[in-house]
Amino acid sequence: MESEVTVNRSDVVTDLHPCYEIDHLSYKFTTTPSAICVTLYVFLTLMSLITVCGNLLVIFSIIYFKQLLTPTNYLVLSLAVADVLVGILVFPFSMAFSVSSCLYHEGLYCKIRGSFDVSLSTCSIMNLCCISLDRYYAVCQPLTYKSKINHKVVLGMIVASWGISTLIGIGVIIPKLNEEKCKDECLIDVLMANTVGPILSFYFPVVIMLSIYLKIFLAARKQAHSIHSMGKSGEAVSRMERKATKTLAIVLGAFLFCWTPFFLCITFLPISNEPVPVPVIETLNWLTLSNSMLNPFIYAFFYSRFRSAFKIIISGKIFQGNFANSILH
Repeated sequence: MESEVTVNRSDVVTDLHPCYEIDHLSYKFTTTPSAICVTLYVFLTLMSLITVCGNLLVIFSIIYFKQLLTPTNYLVLSLAVADVLVGILVFPFSMAFSVSSCLYHEGLYCKIRGSFDVSLSTCSIMNLCCISLDRYYAVCQPLTYKSKINHKVVLGMIVASWGISTLIGIGVIIPKLNEEKCKDECLIDVLMANTVGPILSFYFPVVIMLSIYLKIFLAARKQAHSIHSMGKSGEAVSRMERKATKTLAIVLGAFLFCWTPFFLCITFLPISNEPVPVPVIETLNWLTLSNSMLNPFIYAFFYSRFRSAFKIIISGKIFQGNFANSILH
């Protein structure tokens, strides 16, 4: 996600991205890339391909296998679409216009990249919020779950998530298009980028999600003590819901692992008036983007139904017959 970060530009030569160089006060891609640069871009290209292919696998599995067409998985589908777009749009833009170069000289393409970055990352956060709400009703209020979380409600959640995220992405790029009017950095822009933006886009939604998952955890423990009164069928349903909740909580954990360092960096380091080393910014930026690559692996390792669906698709069995109605275990 884009943000204004304090950078000591007089020292930028010592902090150069391995693939960029200074030429007549212009920060541009080097004409003689080093071995480190080539290795880095091969690695990032592989990350992009894995992100796109892995999330397309999730999308196709949910659309094709009828057993996976549940309200929860529609939200997972929306999250996977956001992750695919990260792989298709944000990865290439971030490789062509790195955080380093955009910090040194932010042009139109950097603003466009920032808009995509903000929109899709905000969409991921909002989808995770919706998933946590879905899990809350599934585990804590199972008797009213189907009436409160139906396909229409989920569709409304998805539309709201994408609509609000798009507006935020547009809202971020419009002020930057007029920033030339400021002789120095506009205080309001820095305040919005380093304080208000992270609070609304990250900290506030994360507090909500963690609170919801804490309630789910406490409810699940309570259910475990009284599960014997539900009988075998009730026990099986409860176990299935708790397992799905555990998997999606791991998705949330991976998201926090990838995103928290970046937001802590952009929120607190500028306050100290110390320049943030460009390599640190670059590393944390790619750590955030790597989150879009991790989710399909989490589904594969922790969700047996997705794992079964992936095996059918990857093995090529899907071309040998109609498996849409297959029972996934």
